[in-house]
Amino acid sequence: MSAPAARRKPVRAQQLGFLQAINRAQHEEMARDGSVVLMGQDLRANVFGAAAGALEAFGPSRVRDLPLAEAGSIGVAAGAAMAGLRPIVDLTVASFVFGAMDQFVSQLAKARYMFGGQATLPVVVRAALYYQGGTAGHHADRPYPMFMNVPGLKIIVPSTAPDLLGLLKSAVREDNPVLCFEDANLWGRKGRGPAVPEDAEHLVPLGSAAVRRPGSDVTIVGIGLGSWLAKQAAEELAADGVDAEVIDPRTLVPMDWPTILASVRRTGRCVVVDPANRTCSAASEIAARVVEDCFDALRGPVVRVTTDDTHVPFSPALEKQIYPTQAKVVAAVRRALA
Repeated sequence: MSAPAARRKPVRAQQLGFLQAINRAQHEEMARDGSVVLMGQDLRANVFGAAAGALEAFGPSRVRDLPLAEAGSIGVAAGAAMAGLRPIVDLTVASFVFGAMDQFVSQLAKARYMFGGQATLPVVVRAALYYQGGTAGHHADRPYPMFMNVPGLKIIVPSTAPDLLGLLKSAVREDNPVLCFEDANLWGRKGRGPAVPEDAEHLVPLGSAAVRRPGSDVTIVGIGLGSWLAKQAAEELAADGVDAEVIDPRTLVPMDWPTILASVRRTGRCVVVDPANRTCSAASEIAARVVEDCFDALRGPVVRVTTDDTHVPFSPALEKQIYPTQAKVVAAVRRALA
Protein backbone atom coordinates (compact mmCIF):
# COMPACT_ATOMS: atom_id res chain seq x y z
CA MET A 1 0.00 0.00 0.00
CA SER A 2 1.35 3.40 -0.88
CA ALA A 3 2.19 5.96 1.78
CA PRO A 4 -0.72 8.19 2.86
CA ALA A 5 -1.04 11.36 0.84
CA ALA A 6 -0.34 13.46 3.91
CA ARG A 7 3.13 11.88 4.22
CA ARG A 8 4.09 12.19 0.56
CA LYS A 9 6.76 14.71 -0.26
CA PRO A 10 5.09 17.77 -1.83
CA VAL A 11 6.13 18.82 -5.30
CA ARG A 12 8.30 21.92 -5.01
CA ALA A 13 7.47 24.85 -7.24
CA GLN A 14 10.36 26.89 -8.64
CA GLN A 15 10.45 30.67 -8.77
CA LEU A 16 12.51 30.71 -11.92
CA GLY A 17 15.13 33.13 -13.16
CA PHE A 18 15.62 33.67 -16.90
CA LEU A 19 18.70 31.42 -17.23
CA GLN A 20 16.99 28.71 -15.20
CA ALA A 21 13.99 28.93 -17.52
CA ILE A 22 16.17 28.64 -20.63
CA ASN A 23 18.08 25.65 -19.30
CA ARG A 24 14.96 23.90 -18.08
CA ALA A 25 13.13 24.41 -21.39
CA GLN A 26 16.07 23.12 -23.42
CA HIS A 27 16.65 20.11 -21.17
CA GLU A 28 12.98 19.13 -21.15
CA GLU A 29 12.61 19.40 -24.91
CA MET A 30 15.87 17.57 -25.62
CA ALA A 31 14.80 14.77 -23.28
CA ARG A 32 11.37 14.62 -24.91
CA ASP A 33 12.55 14.68 -28.54
CA GLY A 34 15.84 13.22 -29.75
CA SER A 35 15.83 15.47 -32.83
CA VAL A 36 16.29 18.65 -30.72
CA VAL A 37 19.90 19.88 -30.80
CA LEU A 38 21.71 22.91 -29.37
CA MET A 39 23.96 25.02 -31.58
CA GLY A 40 25.91 28.13 -30.71
CA GLN A 41 29.11 29.68 -29.49
CA ASP A 42 30.90 28.19 -26.47
CA LEU A 43 27.91 26.05 -25.46
CA ARG A 44 29.96 23.06 -24.34
CA ALA A 45 31.82 25.25 -21.87
CA ASN A 46 28.54 26.97 -20.89
CA VAL A 47 30.27 30.34 -21.11
CA PHE A 48 27.02 32.32 -21.15
CA GLY A 49 25.13 30.15 -18.65
CA ALA A 50 22.37 29.01 -21.01
CA ALA A 51 23.60 25.46 -21.62
CA ALA A 52 24.24 24.22 -18.08
CA GLY A 53 24.58 20.44 -17.97
CA ALA A 54 23.56 19.97 -21.61
CA LEU A 55 26.82 18.40 -22.77
CA GLU A 56 26.88 15.96 -19.85
CA ALA A 57 23.21 15.01 -20.33
CA PHE A 58 23.01 14.75 -24.11
CA GLY A 59 26.56 14.40 -25.43
CA PRO A 60 28.61 16.22 -28.08
CA SER A 61 26.48 15.07 -31.02
CA ARG A 62 23.53 17.13 -29.71
CA VAL A 63 25.46 20.10 -28.29
CA ARG A 64 27.38 21.69 -31.15
CA ASP A 65 29.80 24.58 -30.77
CA LEU A 66 29.78 26.88 -33.79
CA PRO A 67 32.40 29.40 -34.98
CA LEU A 68 31.96 33.17 -34.88
CA ALA A 69 30.01 33.17 -38.12
CA GLU A 70 26.35 34.06 -37.70
CA ALA A 71 25.41 33.59 -41.37
CA GLY A 72 26.95 30.13 -41.29
CA SER A 73 25.17 29.31 -38.03
CA ILE A 74 21.72 30.12 -39.39
CA GLY A 75 22.48 28.42 -42.72
CA VAL A 76 23.58 25.24 -40.93
CA ALA A 77 20.49 25.34 -38.74
CA ALA A 78 18.19 25.74 -41.74
CA GLY A 79 19.80 22.80 -43.50
CA ALA A 80 19.71 20.66 -40.37
CA ALA A 81 16.01 21.45 -39.89
CA MET A 82 15.16 20.47 -43.47
CA ALA A 83 17.07 17.22 -42.86
CA GLY A 84 14.94 16.36 -39.83
CA LEU A 85 16.53 18.00 -36.79
CA ARG A 86 15.03 20.69 -34.57
CA PRO A 87 17.91 23.12 -33.83
CA ILE A 88 17.98 25.69 -31.05
CA VAL A 89 20.57 28.29 -32.07
CA ASP A 90 22.05 30.55 -29.42
CA LEU A 91 23.24 33.76 -31.11
CA THR A 92 23.94 35.32 -27.67
CA VAL A 93 23.59 39.02 -28.55
CA ALA A 94 20.60 40.24 -30.57
CA SER A 95 22.71 42.68 -32.56
CA PHE A 96 24.53 39.71 -34.10
CA VAL A 97 21.45 38.85 -36.19
CA PHE A 98 22.58 41.48 -38.69
CA GLY A 99 25.48 39.24 -39.72
CA ALA A 100 22.96 36.61 -40.85
CA MET A 101 20.20 38.71 -42.41
CA ASP A 102 20.33 37.01 -45.79
CA GLN A 103 20.02 33.58 -44.20
CA PHE A 104 17.13 34.76 -42.00
CA VAL A 105 15.18 36.53 -44.74
CA SER A 106 16.05 34.64 -47.92
CA GLN A 107 16.37 31.11 -46.56
CA LEU A 108 14.95 30.47 -43.09
CA ALA A 109 11.77 32.49 -43.60
CA LYS A 110 11.07 31.50 -47.22
CA ALA A 111 12.18 27.89 -47.68
CA ARG A 112 9.01 26.15 -46.50
CA TYR A 113 6.85 28.35 -48.75
CA MET A 114 9.10 28.22 -51.79
CA PHE A 115 9.46 24.43 -51.60
CA GLY A 116 5.70 24.01 -51.44
CA GLY A 117 5.72 22.59 -47.93
CA GLN A 118 8.04 19.72 -48.80
CA ALA A 119 10.27 20.71 -45.91
CA THR A 120 9.62 22.26 -42.52
CA LEU A 121 11.92 24.72 -40.76
CA PRO A 122 11.62 24.00 -37.00
CA VAL A 123 14.45 26.33 -35.94
CA VAL A 124 14.49 28.38 -32.74
CA VAL A 125 16.95 31.27 -32.62
CA ARG A 126 17.65 32.75 -29.18
CA ALA A 127 19.15 36.24 -28.91
CA ALA A 128 19.48 38.50 -25.87
CA LEU A 129 18.69 42.22 -25.89
CA TYR A 130 21.74 43.71 -24.13
CA TYR A 131 20.79 47.38 -23.86
CA GLN A 132 21.05 49.83 -20.95
CA GLY A 133 24.36 48.26 -19.99
CA GLY A 134 26.99 50.41 -21.66
CA THR A 135 27.52 47.94 -24.51
CA ALA A 136 27.36 50.72 -27.14
CA GLY A 137 26.26 50.62 -30.75
CA HIS A 138 27.35 47.13 -31.82
CA HIS A 139 25.71 45.19 -28.99
CA ALA A 140 22.64 47.09 -27.78
CA ASP A 141 20.13 46.92 -30.62
CA ARG A 142 16.53 45.74 -30.20
CA PRO A 143 15.94 44.45 -33.75
CA TYR A 144 12.72 42.45 -33.38
CA PRO A 145 10.57 44.97 -35.34
CA MET A 146 12.66 44.36 -38.46
CA PHE A 147 11.73 40.68 -38.41
CA MET A 148 8.04 41.45 -37.90
CA ASN A 149 8.19 42.64 -41.51
CA VAL A 150 9.38 39.23 -42.78
CA PRO A 151 6.61 36.71 -43.57
CA GLY A 152 7.40 33.20 -42.36
CA LEU A 153 9.05 34.13 -39.05
CA LYS A 154 7.41 33.95 -35.64
CA ILE A 155 8.67 36.25 -32.87
CA ILE A 156 8.47 35.99 -29.10
CA VAL A 157 9.63 38.55 -26.51
CA PRO A 158 9.01 37.05 -23.04
CA SER A 159 9.06 39.37 -20.03
CA THR A 160 8.91 36.77 -17.24
CA ALA A 161 10.83 33.57 -16.61
CA PRO A 162 7.70 31.34 -16.57
CA ASP A 163 6.65 32.82 -19.91
CA LEU A 164 10.15 32.26 -21.31
CA LEU A 165 10.01 28.63 -20.19
CA GLY A 166 6.57 28.02 -21.68
CA LEU A 167 7.08 29.98 -24.89
CA LEU A 168 10.49 28.46 -25.59
CA LYS A 169 9.08 24.96 -25.21
CA SER A 170 6.23 25.82 -27.58
CA ALA A 171 8.70 27.35 -30.02
CA VAL A 172 10.77 24.16 -30.13
CA ARG A 173 7.64 22.20 -31.09
CA GLU A 174 6.68 24.71 -33.81
CA ASP A 175 7.36 23.63 -37.41
CA ASN A 176 8.17 27.21 -38.49
CA PRO A 177 11.19 29.30 -37.46
CA VAL A 178 10.81 31.22 -34.20
CA LEU A 179 13.01 34.09 -33.04
CA CYS A 180 13.18 34.40 -29.26
CA PHE A 181 14.38 37.83 -28.08
CA GLU A 182 15.22 37.83 -24.36
CA ASP A 183 15.39 41.18 -22.59
CA ALA A 184 18.58 40.99 -20.54
CA ASN A 185 17.34 43.79 -18.27
CA LEU A 186 14.91 41.25 -16.80
CA TRP A 187 17.32 38.41 -16.12
CA GLY A 188 17.68 39.17 -12.43
CA ARG A 189 13.96 39.69 -11.80
CA LYS A 190 11.88 36.96 -10.21
CA GLY A 191 8.52 36.93 -8.51
CA ARG A 192 6.36 37.91 -11.47
CA GLY A 193 4.23 35.15 -12.83
CA PRO A 194 3.44 31.80 -11.24
CA ALA A 195 5.99 29.52 -9.64
CA VAL A 196 6.37 26.44 -11.81
CA PRO A 197 6.30 22.92 -10.29
CA GLU A 198 9.48 21.03 -11.06
CA ASP A 199 7.69 17.92 -12.36
CA ALA A 200 4.91 19.67 -14.32
CA GLU A 201 5.04 20.61 -17.96
CA HIS A 202 4.59 24.34 -18.48
CA LEU A 203 3.59 25.46 -21.97
CA VAL A 204 2.56 28.93 -23.16
CA PRO A 205 1.01 28.96 -26.64
CA LEU A 206 2.40 31.30 -29.27
CA GLY A 207 0.05 34.19 -30.03
CA SER A 208 -1.46 34.52 -26.56
CA ALA A 209 -1.12 37.83 -24.67
CA ALA A 210 -1.17 38.15 -20.88
CA VAL A 211 -3.19 40.73 -18.96
CA ARG A 212 -0.73 41.73 -16.25
CA ARG A 213 -3.14 44.11 -14.54
CA PRO A 214 -6.87 44.65 -15.22
CA GLY A 215 -8.12 48.24 -15.51
CA SER A 216 -10.81 50.42 -16.98
CA ASP A 217 -9.36 53.86 -17.77
CA VAL A 218 -6.49 53.21 -20.19
CA THR A 219 -4.79 50.24 -21.88
CA ILE A 220 -0.99 50.10 -21.62
CA VAL A 221 0.64 47.55 -23.93
CA GLY A 222 4.21 46.79 -22.84
CA ILE A 223 6.84 44.74 -24.69
CA GLY A 224 9.72 43.09 -22.83
CA LEU A 225 11.01 45.50 -20.19
CA GLY A 226 8.16 47.79 -21.30
CA SER A 227 5.73 45.39 -19.63
CA TRP A 228 7.43 45.94 -16.27
CA LEU A 229 7.57 49.71 -16.78
CA ALA A 230 3.87 49.68 -17.67
CA LYS A 231 2.99 47.79 -14.47
CA GLN A 232 5.06 50.16 -12.33
CA ALA A 233 3.50 53.19 -14.02
CA ALA A 234 0.02 51.72 -13.49
CA GLU A 235 0.69 51.33 -9.79
CA GLU A 236 1.89 54.93 -9.57
CA LEU A 237 -1.15 56.17 -11.49
CA ALA A 238 -3.50 54.19 -9.26
CA ALA A 239 -2.60 56.53 -6.41
CA ASP A 240 -4.17 59.33 -8.47
CA GLY A 241 -7.29 57.33 -9.24
CA VAL A 242 -6.27 56.17 -12.72
CA ASP A 243 -7.13 52.52 -13.33
CA ALA A 244 -4.76 51.23 -16.04
CA GLU A 245 -4.93 47.84 -17.72
CA VAL A 246 -1.52 46.37 -18.61
CA ILE A 247 -1.19 43.90 -21.48
CA ASP A 248 1.97 42.00 -22.33
CA PRO A 249 1.76 40.63 -25.92
CA ARG A 250 4.51 38.06 -25.22
CA THR A 251 4.32 37.06 -28.91
CA LEU A 252 4.73 39.75 -31.57
CA VAL A 253 4.13 37.38 -34.50
CA PRO A 254 1.46 36.18 -34.31
CA MET A 255 0.02 39.05 -32.25
CA ASP A 256 -2.96 38.47 -29.97
CA TRP A 257 -5.05 41.22 -31.55
CA PRO A 258 -8.38 40.16 -29.97
CA THR A 259 -7.04 40.71 -26.44
CA ILE A 260 -5.44 44.07 -27.24
CA LEU A 261 -8.32 45.47 -29.27
CA ALA A 262 -10.99 44.31 -26.81
CA SER A 263 -9.13 46.09 -24.02
CA VAL A 264 -8.82 49.33 -25.98
CA ARG A 265 -12.50 49.21 -26.92
CA ARG A 266 -13.33 48.94 -23.24
CA THR A 267 -10.95 51.65 -21.95
CA GLY A 268 -11.04 54.02 -24.94
CA ARG A 269 -7.35 54.89 -24.58
CA CYS A 270 -4.06 53.23 -25.48
CA VAL A 271 -0.37 53.71 -24.65
CA VAL A 272 2.29 51.39 -26.09
CA VAL A 273 5.68 50.92 -24.40
CA ASP A 274 8.34 49.47 -26.68
CA PRO A 275 12.14 49.46 -26.06
CA ALA A 276 12.80 49.40 -29.83
CA ASN A 277 13.48 52.52 -31.88
CA ARG A 278 10.38 54.59 -32.62
CA THR A 279 10.15 54.49 -36.42
CA CYS A 280 8.50 51.30 -37.74
CA SER A 281 8.54 49.79 -34.26
CA ALA A 282 6.23 47.15 -32.83
CA ALA A 283 4.59 50.09 -31.06
CA SER A 284 3.93 51.70 -34.43
CA GLU A 285 2.16 48.59 -35.73
CA ILE A 286 0.08 48.25 -32.56
CA ALA A 287 -0.86 51.94 -32.65
CA ALA A 288 -1.84 51.74 -36.33
CA ARG A 289 -3.99 48.66 -35.79
CA VAL A 290 -5.70 50.22 -32.76
CA VAL A 291 -6.57 53.36 -34.72
CA GLU A 292 -7.71 51.30 -37.70
CA ASP A 293 -9.95 48.92 -35.72
CA CYS A 294 -10.95 50.94 -32.64
CA PHE A 295 -11.23 54.50 -33.97
CA ASP A 296 -14.86 54.84 -32.93
CA ALA A 297 -14.01 53.80 -29.36
CA LEU A 298 -10.97 56.04 -28.82
CA ARG A 299 -11.35 58.99 -26.47
CA GLY A 300 -7.78 60.22 -26.76
CA PRO A 301 -4.64 59.84 -28.86
CA VAL A 302 -2.74 56.56 -29.06
CA VAL A 303 0.65 57.39 -27.52
CA ARG A 304 3.93 55.54 -28.09
CA VAL A 305 6.75 55.38 -25.54
CA THR A 306 9.81 54.12 -27.41
CA THR A 307 13.56 54.51 -27.76
CA ASP A 308 14.78 57.58 -29.63
CA ASP A 309 15.79 57.12 -33.28
CA THR A 310 19.49 57.36 -32.54
CA HIS A 311 22.51 55.10 -32.17
CA VAL A 312 23.16 53.82 -28.66
CA PRO A 313 25.83 56.01 -27.03
CA PHE A 314 28.63 54.42 -25.04
CA SER A 315 28.19 56.97 -22.25
CA PRO A 316 25.87 55.49 -19.56
CA ALA A 317 24.62 58.98 -18.70
CA LEU A 318 23.56 59.58 -22.29
CA GLU A 319 22.31 56.05 -22.93
CA LYS A 320 19.80 55.98 -20.10
CA GLN A 321 18.05 59.06 -21.53
CA ILE A 322 17.00 57.45 -24.82
CA TYR A 323 14.95 54.51 -23.49
CA PRO A 324 11.41 54.28 -22.09
CA THR A 325 11.18 54.88 -18.34
CA GLN A 326 8.41 54.71 -15.78
CA ALA A 327 8.21 58.51 -15.75
CA LYS A 328 7.83 58.60 -19.55
CA VAL A 329 5.03 56.02 -19.37
CA VAL A 330 3.19 58.01 -16.69
CA ALA A 331 3.50 61.16 -18.80
CA ALA A 332 2.18 59.30 -21.86
CA VAL A 333 -0.85 58.06 -19.95
CA ARG A 334 -1.60 61.55 -18.72
CA ARG A 335 -1.44 62.77 -22.32
CA ALA A 336 -3.83 60.04 -23.42
CA LEU A 337 -6.22 61.01 -20.61
CA ALA A 338 -6.00 64.75 -21.22
